[in-house]
Amino acid sequence: MSPAQAIALAQKGRCREALPFLKKAMSQSTNKQAKYQAAMLTARCAMSLEDTESAVRALLVLNREFPKDPDVLYTTTHFYSELASRASQELAATAPNSPQAQQLEAEAFESQGNWEKAAAQYQQILQQAPNTPGIHYRLGRILLSKSPPEPENAKREFEQELKVDPNNASAEFMMGETARQAGQWEEAIAHFSRASQLDEGFIEAYLALGMSLNSAAKFADAVAPLEKYVKSQPGDPAGHYQLATAYARTGHKPQAEREMALQREAAAKNPQQAH
Repeated sequence: MSPAQAIALAQKGRCREALPFLKKAMSQSTNKQAKYQAAMLTARCAMSLEDTESAVRALLVLNREFPKDPDVLYTTTHFYSELASRASQELAATAPNSPQAQQLEAEAFESQGNWEKAAAQYQQILQQAPNTPGIHYRLGRILLSKSPPEPENAKREFEQELKVDPNNASAEFMMGETARQAGQWEEAIAHFSRASQLDEGFIEAYLALGMSLNSAAKFADAVAPLEKYVKSQPGDPAGHYQLATAYARTGHKPQAEREMALQREAAAKNPQQAH
């Protein structure tokens, strides 16, 4: 069967017949438009037939070959959402009382801003499985999201999380944030340093560490993490501002002036972002 015949079959809704030939056309076609059409129809047919593996492969091809195409981005969003929904339904049907199913339900409450129900669901998970990773961290985040926030209770949850999972960089970071907001610079520095060591890709930890070091008047120590942050996030004015401060206070005037110029440039492009 030719690619054109397979496409015609798919367009008539005869996906089961067309899919094997669409997949072949998607992988072998050298014509961009033909590859696009075959991959898009492969994804759609595979989703209709609940062939998850073929659907995901087609989406990967589309995003690699046509990364900024609006239809590709829309289809990817729509189909991944559908795949997530199917997996969620399968989890609820096969293991409704499992910690994983309860966590999905709790996360849904969180996304709705229903902190009380989310917290109750997380507490239920801990009653069943006290050492489930991530749950104390979630509870801590909820406590900080409440109005008014409960930083001390949140801190206890993050501490509990680190007992369950000592390598949780996010819990270390949040411990640092609660300390930073309380003006406890040394404690904040220790936690942000640990977070950046646990996860070297945790870029926000470098900014928070640099800010805390600046606040503690440890300007020379602040330079390295802030340099790493601005290299990764050159469009964030806050990073340039903090690095300019560290440079200025360590006698590096030209570098400080350069960073302030970059800060003004980034702020003009991102007026919503503060220092």
